[in-house]
Amino acid sequence: MVCHDNESIKFFYNISRKNISDTWRTKDYVVVSLGLLVSVFVIFTNILVMLAIFMNRRFHYPIYYLLGNLAAADLFAGISYMYLMFHTGPWTIKLSTSQWFIRQGLIDTSLTASVINLMAIALERHQTIFTMQLHSKMSNHRVVLLIIGIWLIAILLGLVPSMGWSCLCNTSVCSNMAPLYSRSYLVFWAVLNLLTFTVMLAVYMRIFVYVLRKNHRMSQHTSQVKQKETVLNLMKTVVMILGCFVVCWTPGLVLLLLDGLCESCDVLTYEKYFLVLAECNSFMNPIIYSYRDKDMRDTFKHILCFPCLGPQQTGEFSGVHFNTVKQERRRRVLQDSWLARKTRDADGEQANRGQLVLKETENMLDSSES
Repeated sequence: MVCHDNESIKFFYNISRKNISDTWRTKDYVVVSLGLLVSVFVIFTNILVMLAIFMNRRFHYPIYYLLGNLAAADLFAGISYMYLMFHTGPWTIKLSTSQWFIRQGLIDTSLTASVINLMAIALERHQTIFTMQLHSKMSNHRVVLLIIGIWLIAILLGLVPSMGWSCLCNTSVCSNMAPLYSRSYLVFWAVLNLLTFTVMLAVYMRIFVYVLRKNHRMSQHTSQVKQKETVLNLMKTVVMILGCFVVCWTPGLVLLLLDGLCESCDVLTYEKYFLVLAECNSFMNPIIYSYRDKDMRDTFKHILCFPCLGPQQTGEFSGVHFNTVKQERRRRVLQDSWLARKTRDADGEQANRGQLVLKETENMLDSSES
């Protein structure tokens, strides 16, 4: 078997019938300019999300760490896409095979990290919702190990083609969309991700069915209603992130699947459009955070307007009460109320004093939440 490690990129592109230009055209300038603009926006917005989670201690919970890691994957996608823009068009013909594998491997790694991270978020939500908790009791040490594991798997899958699962030694199995990749690898990668999407959707459907049934059995107690609302709001945010990811990436994965299974299918016509759609997903998540989570939105404003904030505004921000803190304080107030009622019959004077403290605490809570 003869391997073509030393052949030029143009050699493989000619085999795959994929057009490769050696001169700059107007179309190339437009594609690269728009691609770089999108990349800069993706990088900026996801750095903003990561800073918000890092700076605000009220976001220091496992679910937000995983959402922050999802932002890191999107940030890596933006960097990878920027690298792609500097190695596409007429620049492609000048690449060596190793440089081409690096270009594609970065994109593969970022997508794989996003998919695995979304799966971890789905499992975390499954565990917490079924115990009607707002946040997982997972330790920070385990969260760090989970995040490290996500990136190790993503990097490994990104390196697989350059480690041998390619068509360098068998040009008859070369892909059309990715001319140095083996079609069998594209089928494997697309099927793996589509199956992961299916599992995540099944998990969330099970969660929603459980929550709907639970709502019918829950009493109208204030703490339960507020906890239910908080849990559902966070669930809606996570599901919107998942839905956006599936909508943006599924067309591209289906196209890869067709490329791997159907040699006569015209996949090159839609390739660039689906790639742009997939990249748009990387800046949709910060928009979802801003739309769904007022706490995150306030943190964004604080970060962006920090130089222009006066002492009064800074103080107001530090007093913002996020849903998690509201829930904890409300729970403590209700516990105090229960204790006061329990001791009322045993000691009237002590009960009256406890009720007075309870009333003052409720007033403080209501004023702070307003």
